[in-house]
Amino acid sequence: MKDKIKKIQNRIDNDPKLKETISNIKPQKTFWGIMGIILFFFLPELITYIWQPELVNWFHSHSLTERLSIQRWLCKQFEDMFASGVSWFNITFGMVMLFWVLRSK
Repeated sequence: MKDKIKKIQNRIDNDPKLKETISNIKPQKTFWGIMGIILFFFLPELITYIWQPELVNWFHSHSLTERLSIQRWLCKQFEDMFASGVSWFNITFGMVMLFWVLRSK
């Protein structure tokens, strides 16, 4: 089993296509790369943390007053999403992405 894992690890380490793909996926270590991670992962969770009751009440009132059923459904979905609170997965994934970008060469 250890040999099999070592063989797979060697294949991953020596595969140029995989290295190129990973380097293309990784955000750049620039101001905009770091700000993109912060704006995409941390800012929505901060907004949810600060204004959660107001957002839930606003979407609830709109889910009752909207004329179209699709808009009522959409407001209900947003209400449920904000009622569940902060997404710890997003915060953790954002921290991993920041660590990956800041620790790179």
